[in-house]
Amino acid sequence: MRIGIDFDNTIAGYDAVFHEAAREHGFICDPAMNTKPAVRAAVRALEGGEEKWMALQGEVYGKRMRRAMLLPGVDLFLRGCKAAGIQVHIVSHKTEYGHFDPDRVNLRTAARSWMADQGFFEADGFGLRIEDVIFENTRPQKVARIAALGCSHFIDDLEEVFLEPGFPSDVQGILFDPARSSHAATKTTVCHSWHEIRELLLAPYG
Repeated sequence: MRIGIDFDNTIAGYDAVFHEAAREHGFICDPAMNTKPAVRAAVRALEGGEEKWMALQGEVYGKRMRRAMLLPGVDLFLRGCKAAGIQVHIVSHKTEYGHFDPDRVNLRTAARSWMADQGFFEADGFGLRIEDVIFENTRPQKVARIAALGCSHFIDDLEEVFLEPGFPSDVQGILFDPARSSHAATKTTVCHSWHEIRELLLAPYG
């Protein structure tokens, strides 16, 4: 078994960070608007909303990256993979720099630093190697990388990845859908938590 995992919104969670950033910029004022999808919809509805949203993403994934949270259950899953000797790769569609970011923060460096802080690369942590984390500029390149790595399973929060032409037919797609918003249009296994994913993939290993 060789498992590939997406990064943004699959491993790292940003709901509180997007809410905080959007309020600071005056894009939203409703405290109940506290999820990334809600913030995205509100910001995109503003004048020049698409550009504002892209700039906000660059800020959150860049200089605010340290405020992201490790999603519940990821730690137990990665420790389980390490104990079972299962190879894990993180494959993310992430450009080097955010759109409209005046600070030019390197998003890939910020993500790797966050992972280091969470113990991803520690022998007594999750035990990944730096080279196990791969960033690609486009979704087709991401899908090609998944195929090249020979992943048996790939976990992602976006159905579009599994619908991408070229997504390898011999890779089992696992859709991480904590909001239960999927229509299951793809031949994927839908899991609503990392606990479910751990039960699905690691149960045979005890």
